Amino acid sequence: MATPNRLWMGLLLLGVLGVLQTPAPAQAALQPNFEEDKFLGRWFTSGLASNSSWFLEKKKVLSMCKSVVAPAADGGLNLTSTFLRKDQCETRTLLLRPAGPPGCYSYTSPRECGQERHLLAGTRQHPAWQYRGGPSALGTLGPVGLSPGFPDWSSTHEVSVAETDYETYALLYTEGVRGPGQDFRMATLYSRSQNPRAEVKEDFTAFAKSLGFTEEGIVFLPKTGERTDLKGGD
Repeated sequence: MATPNRLWMGLLLLGVLGVLQTPAPAQAALQPNFEEDKFLGRWFTSGLASNSSWFLEKKKVLSMCKSVVAPAADGGLNLTSTFLRKDQCETRTLLLRPAGPPGCYSYTSPRECGQERHLLAGTRQHPAWQYRGGPSALGTLGPVGLSPGFPDWSSTHEVSVAETDYETYALLYTEGVRGPGQDFRMATLYSRSQNPRAEVKEDFTAFAKSLGFTEEGIVFLPKTGERTDLKGGD
């Protein structure tokens, strides 16, 4: 069975595979007057909802990861996520590019197959990712939704901040296409604390259901061990 840390390599923000065919979803709202500077800093991925069959199969063994949002040098945001893999901390940085009104971003995931191996080995660099760890990062699951069996193409996803109070929580919605007939959708709960309040969880559940996700497709993630570099707070 795949370990939880390896599964996170396919779920960083966001990119799950084996997507089920679903009717056209409701459109997620956008945080009014989004203030990017207030959105910066540390977040924990506390909840997820997806229409992915792979996600439904593996959700029980997933756990939190820590992400830090910082301004990118050439505009947009760097989303740096830290997670455990083989009892070691690994870090991936995803570049979110502005894509429309404030609070809307896009990212491009690297391609599968041979290119993924070159990327992970550090011999080539995809604009969406910076790799920390060189050859040790090699594994069966790659960054942002790469998994064995998918064709050799890259994909673009759009992520929007649907709601946030900046100090406690943020609700994000991600959608994209992995290939012909393979739509991907995910709702994400970010929290400043590893212990989000009950009302925040209730808000996320209502948010996810409003987008067409079922109760079965919603999960709140447990903490990741006791590693202090992952904890970073309460």
